[in-house]
Amino acid sequence: MAKTLVEIKQGLDVQIGKRLKLKANGGRRKTIERYGTLAETYPSVFIVELDQDENAFERVSYSYADVLTETVELNFIDDMSKMVVGEQ
Repeated sequence: MAKTLVEIKQGLDVQIGKRLKLKANGGRRKTIERYGTLAETYPSVFIVELDQDENAFERVSYSYADVLTETVELNFIDDMSKMVVGEQ
């Protein structure tokens, strides 16, 4: 797992446009799983465009701190192997 927010952002910058599975903590022991594409990265947040056939809304955004604290887990599925952001 990446140790800093900068490392997480750099790891996501090279993954823009790739498909992913997003697991997020939904509160009260709920885990939300969604599929989509990493659309954009900004200095503080990143944007995921969700698959329209599965979700009621188009885009979600999370901060890099969410990844750092493991509130959000990103698994890129283009290469068919599970890759968590920050693992090498």
